[in-house]
Amino acid sequence: MKTMEPLLQVSNITKSFGGVTAVRNVSFSVFPGQITAVIGPNGAGKTTLFNMITSIIPPTSGNIYFQGIDITGKKPCDIARMGVTRTFQNLQIFKNMTVLENVMVGAHTRLKTGFVRSALRLPSVAREEAEVHRMALSFLEQVGLVEQAYEPAGNLPYGNQRLLEIARAAAAKAKLILLDEPMAGLNPQESRKLVSIIQNMRENGLTFLFVEHDMETVMSIADHIVVLDFGEKIAEGTPREICNNPAVIAAYLGDGEVVV
Repeated sequence: MKTMEPLLQVSNITKSFGGVTAVRNVSFSVFPGQITAVIGPNGAGKTTLFNMITSIIPPTSGNIYFQGIDITGKKPCDIARMGVTRTFQNLQIFKNMTVLENVMVGAHTRLKTGFVRSALRLPSVAREEAEVHRMALSFLEQVGLVEQAYEPAGNLPYGNQRLLEIARAAAAKAKLILLDEPMAGLNPQESRKLVSIIQNMRENGLTFLFVEHDMETVMSIADHIVVLDFGEKIAEGTPREICNNPAVIAAYLGDGEVVV
Protein backbone atom coordinates (compact mmCIF):
# COMPACT_ATOMS: atom_id res chain seq x y z
CA MET A 1 0.00 0.00 0.00
CA LYS A 2 1.42 3.38 -1.07
CA THR A 3 2.01 5.86 1.75
CA MET A 4 0.51 9.32 1.22
CA GLU A 5 3.15 12.03 0.94
CA PRO A 6 2.81 15.21 3.05
CA LEU A 7 1.51 18.31 1.32
CA LEU A 8 3.46 20.47 3.78
CA GLN A 9 6.45 19.36 5.82
CA VAL A 10 8.00 21.59 8.49
CA SER A 11 11.40 20.23 9.46
CA ASN A 12 13.28 21.39 12.57
CA ILE A 13 12.27 25.04 12.15
CA THR A 14 13.82 27.56 14.53
CA LYS A 15 13.42 31.35 14.62
CA SER A 16 15.44 33.62 16.89
CA PHE A 17 15.09 37.38 17.25
CA GLY A 18 18.31 38.54 18.84
CA GLY A 19 18.60 36.58 22.07
CA VAL A 20 14.96 35.48 22.05
CA THR A 21 13.96 32.20 20.40
CA ALA A 22 10.33 32.42 19.27
CA VAL A 23 10.17 28.96 17.67
CA ARG A 24 12.59 26.16 18.51
CA ASN A 25 13.17 23.00 16.47
CA VAL A 26 9.53 22.46 15.45
CA SER A 27 8.63 19.66 13.01
CA PHE A 28 5.27 18.39 11.74
CA SER A 29 3.50 17.44 8.52
CA VAL A 30 0.16 18.33 6.94
CA PHE A 31 -1.36 15.79 4.57
CA PRO A 32 -3.69 16.45 1.61
CA GLY A 33 -7.31 16.94 2.62
CA GLN A 34 -6.40 17.35 6.28
CA ILE A 35 -7.52 20.09 8.67
CA THR A 36 -4.64 20.69 11.08
CA ALA A 37 -4.78 23.04 14.08
CA VAL A 38 -1.89 24.73 15.87
CA ILE A 39 -2.72 25.67 19.45
CA GLY A 40 -0.86 27.31 22.30
CA PRO A 41 -0.96 30.39 24.54
CA ASN A 42 -0.14 33.90 23.38
CA GLY A 43 3.57 34.07 22.69
CA ALA A 44 3.86 30.36 21.92
CA GLY A 45 5.19 31.12 18.43
CA LYS A 46 2.10 30.28 16.34
CA THR A 47 2.02 33.38 14.16
CA THR A 48 5.81 33.33 13.82
CA LEU A 49 5.48 29.77 12.53
CA PHE A 50 2.87 30.88 9.96
CA ASN A 51 5.08 33.79 8.90
CA MET A 52 7.97 31.41 8.24
CA ILE A 53 5.81 28.98 6.24
CA THR A 54 4.63 31.82 3.98
CA SER A 55 8.14 33.33 3.90
CA ILE A 56 7.16 36.68 5.42
CA ILE A 57 10.15 36.08 7.69
CA PRO A 58 12.99 33.58 7.13
CA PRO A 59 13.75 30.82 9.62
CA THR A 60 17.03 30.95 11.51
CA SER A 61 17.44 27.26 10.76
CA GLY A 62 15.43 24.34 9.45
CA ASN A 63 13.50 23.76 6.22
CA ILE A 64 9.95 23.91 4.89
CA TYR A 65 8.77 21.67 2.06
CA PHE A 66 5.62 21.97 -0.02
CA GLN A 67 4.74 19.03 -2.25
CA GLY A 68 8.28 17.79 -1.71
CA ILE A 69 9.88 21.05 -2.88
CA ASP A 70 12.04 23.07 -0.48
CA ILE A 71 10.33 26.48 -0.27
CA THR A 72 12.55 27.83 2.52
CA GLY A 73 13.52 31.39 1.65
CA LYS A 74 11.42 31.64 -1.50
CA LYS A 75 9.58 34.90 -2.15
CA PRO A 76 6.06 35.07 -0.66
CA CYS A 77 4.56 35.66 -4.12
CA ASP A 78 6.26 32.52 -5.45
CA ILE A 79 4.94 30.47 -2.55
CA ALA A 80 1.43 31.83 -3.21
CA ARG A 81 1.72 30.84 -6.87
CA MET A 82 2.61 27.31 -5.76
CA GLY A 83 -0.71 27.16 -3.88
CA VAL A 84 0.01 28.25 -0.29
CA THR A 85 -2.22 31.17 0.78
CA ARG A 86 -3.27 32.63 4.11
CA THR A 87 -5.45 34.96 6.12
CA PHE A 88 -4.29 37.15 9.01
CA GLN A 89 -5.37 37.87 12.59
CA ASN A 90 -6.25 41.41 11.54
CA LEU A 91 -8.52 41.71 8.51
CA GLN A 92 -6.65 42.51 5.29
CA ILE A 93 -9.42 43.36 2.83
CA PHE A 94 -9.74 46.27 0.41
CA LYS A 95 -12.73 48.04 1.93
CA ASN A 96 -13.29 50.49 -0.93
CA MET A 97 -13.36 47.74 -3.54
CA THR A 98 -16.37 45.54 -4.13
CA VAL A 99 -16.64 42.11 -2.58
CA LEU A 100 -16.16 40.57 -6.04
CA GLU A 101 -13.11 42.73 -6.82
CA ASN A 102 -11.47 41.58 -3.57
CA VAL A 103 -11.75 37.96 -4.65
CA MET A 104 -10.56 38.78 -8.18
CA VAL A 105 -7.44 40.37 -6.68
CA GLY A 106 -6.79 37.07 -4.93
CA ALA A 107 -7.00 35.29 -8.28
CA HIS A 108 -4.11 37.26 -9.80
CA THR A 109 -1.78 34.29 -9.34
CA ARG A 110 -3.89 32.37 -11.87
CA LEU A 111 -3.36 34.94 -14.63
CA LYS A 112 -1.08 34.10 -17.55
CA THR A 113 -1.45 37.37 -19.45
CA GLY A 114 1.68 39.49 -19.71
CA PHE A 115 1.89 43.29 -19.73
CA VAL A 116 2.10 43.66 -23.53
CA ARG A 117 -0.88 41.42 -24.20
CA SER A 118 -2.88 43.27 -21.54
CA ALA A 119 -2.00 46.65 -23.05
CA LEU A 120 -3.04 45.48 -26.52
CA ARG A 121 -6.34 44.10 -25.15
CA LEU A 122 -6.05 40.91 -27.16
CA PRO A 123 -9.07 38.53 -27.24
CA SER A 124 -7.25 36.10 -24.95
CA VAL A 125 -7.10 38.82 -22.29
CA ALA A 126 -10.86 39.33 -22.36
CA ARG A 127 -11.43 35.58 -22.13
CA GLU A 128 -9.09 35.31 -19.16
CA GLU A 129 -10.78 38.22 -17.36
CA ALA A 130 -14.19 36.65 -17.93
CA GLU A 131 -12.95 33.35 -16.49
CA VAL A 132 -11.54 35.09 -13.40
CA HIS A 133 -14.87 36.90 -12.94
CA ARG A 134 -16.80 33.62 -13.17
CA MET A 135 -14.40 31.86 -10.82
CA ALA A 136 -14.54 34.67 -8.24
CA LEU A 137 -18.33 34.44 -8.18
CA SER A 138 -18.12 30.69 -7.62
CA PHE A 139 -15.90 31.16 -4.56
CA LEU A 140 -18.26 33.82 -3.20
CA GLU A 141 -21.07 31.31 -3.62
CA GLN A 142 -19.09 28.77 -1.58
CA VAL A 143 -18.89 31.17 1.37
CA GLY A 144 -22.44 32.49 0.98
CA LEU A 145 -21.56 36.00 -0.23
CA VAL A 146 -22.55 35.90 -3.90
CA GLU A 147 -25.57 38.18 -3.28
CA GLN A 148 -23.21 40.82 -1.88
CA ALA A 149 -20.74 40.55 -4.79
CA TYR A 150 -21.15 44.13 -6.00
CA GLU A 151 -21.33 45.84 -2.61
CA PRO A 152 -18.31 47.66 -1.12
CA ALA A 153 -16.40 45.16 1.00
CA GLY A 154 -16.26 47.69 3.85
CA ASN A 155 -20.05 47.50 4.18
CA LEU A 156 -20.00 43.81 5.12
CA PRO A 157 -20.46 42.81 8.76
CA TYR A 158 -17.25 41.69 10.45
CA GLY A 159 -18.09 37.99 10.22
CA ASN A 160 -18.73 38.24 6.47
CA GLN A 161 -15.44 40.07 6.00
CA ARG A 162 -13.75 37.01 7.52
CA LEU A 163 -15.55 34.83 4.96
CA LEU A 164 -14.44 37.19 2.19
CA GLU A 165 -10.80 36.74 3.22
CA ILE A 166 -11.16 32.97 2.95
CA ALA A 167 -12.83 33.22 -0.46
CA ARG A 168 -9.98 35.42 -1.69
CA ALA A 169 -7.36 33.02 -0.32
CA ALA A 170 -9.07 30.07 -2.00
CA ALA A 171 -9.35 31.94 -5.32
CA ALA A 172 -5.56 32.20 -5.54
CA LYS A 173 -5.38 28.62 -6.89
CA ALA A 174 -4.90 27.47 -3.31
CA LYS A 175 -3.98 23.94 -2.33
CA LEU A 176 -3.19 24.80 1.30
CA ILE A 177 -4.82 27.68 3.19
CA LEU A 178 -3.37 28.97 6.46
CA LEU A 179 -5.97 30.59 8.71
CA ASP A 180 -4.66 32.75 11.56
CA GLU A 181 -7.36 32.82 14.27
CA PRO A 182 -10.31 32.64 11.84
CA MET A 183 -12.90 32.62 14.65
CA ALA A 184 -11.59 35.80 16.31
CA GLY A 185 -14.41 38.28 16.82
CA LEU A 186 -17.13 35.95 15.57
CA ASN A 187 -20.28 35.14 17.51
CA PRO A 188 -21.25 31.46 18.01
CA GLN A 189 -23.58 31.42 14.99
CA GLU A 190 -20.91 32.92 12.73
CA SER A 191 -18.33 30.45 14.06
CA ARG A 192 -20.59 27.49 13.28
CA LYS A 193 -21.15 28.84 9.77
CA LEU A 194 -17.41 29.21 9.20
CA VAL A 195 -16.74 25.68 10.46
CA SER A 196 -19.29 24.35 7.98
CA ILE A 197 -17.74 26.33 5.13
CA ILE A 198 -14.22 25.09 5.93
CA GLN A 199 -15.46 21.50 6.03
CA ASN A 200 -17.24 21.91 2.69
CA MET A 201 -14.15 23.46 1.08
CA ARG A 202 -12.10 20.55 2.39
CA GLU A 203 -14.54 18.19 0.68
CA ASN A 204 -13.82 20.12 -2.53
CA GLY A 205 -10.10 19.39 -2.27
CA LEU A 206 -8.61 22.11 -0.07
CA THR A 207 -6.27 21.51 2.87
CA PHE A 208 -6.22 23.76 5.94
CA LEU A 209 -3.68 24.66 8.63
CA PHE A 210 -5.09 27.00 11.24
CA VAL A 211 -4.28 28.72 14.51
CA GLU A 212 -7.21 29.05 16.88
CA HIS A 213 -7.96 29.86 20.54
CA ASP A 214 -11.52 28.55 20.45
CA MET A 215 -10.97 25.01 21.72
CA GLU A 216 -14.53 23.92 21.01
CA THR A 217 -13.93 24.75 17.35
CA VAL A 218 -10.50 23.08 17.35
CA MET A 219 -11.80 19.83 18.80
CA SER A 220 -14.82 19.73 16.48
CA ILE A 221 -13.06 20.43 13.18
CA ALA A 222 -9.39 19.40 13.41
CA ASP A 223 -8.15 16.03 12.16
CA HIS A 224 -4.74 16.66 13.71
CA ILE A 225 -3.47 19.10 16.35
CA VAL A 226 0.02 20.48 16.98
CA VAL A 227 0.58 22.00 20.44
CA LEU A 228 3.20 24.70 21.01
CA ASP A 229 4.39 26.07 24.34
CA PHE A 230 7.17 28.67 24.64
CA GLY A 231 8.05 28.09 20.98
CA GLU A 232 8.47 24.33 21.30
CA LYS A 233 6.21 21.51 20.17
CA ILE A 234 5.08 19.62 23.26
CA ALA A 235 2.55 17.32 21.61
CA GLU A 236 0.72 16.41 18.42
CA GLY A 237 -2.01 13.97 17.50
CA THR A 238 -5.75 13.59 17.04
CA PRO A 239 -8.14 15.65 19.19
CA ARG A 240 -8.72 12.61 21.42
CA GLU A 241 -4.96 12.03 21.82
CA ILE A 242 -4.37 15.68 22.65
CA CYS A 243 -7.13 15.71 25.27
CA ASN A 244 -5.49 12.70 26.96
CA ASN A 245 -1.86 13.78 26.55
CA PRO A 246 -0.16 14.28 29.98
CA ALA A 247 2.05 17.12 28.69
CA VAL A 248 -0.95 19.01 27.32
CA ILE A 249 -2.94 18.40 30.48
CA ALA A 250 -0.06 19.70 32.60
CA ALA A 251 0.41 22.79 30.43
CA TYR A 252 -3.18 23.72 29.56
CA LEU A 253 -5.69 22.15 31.90
CA GLY A 254 -6.69 24.23 34.86
CA ASP A 255 -10.25 23.80 36.09
CA GLY A 256 -11.09 21.11 33.55
CA GLU A 257 -10.92 23.31 30.46
CA VAL A 258 -8.05 23.83 28.07
CA VAL A 259 -6.42 27.18 28.67
CA VAL A 260 -5.07 28.71 25.44
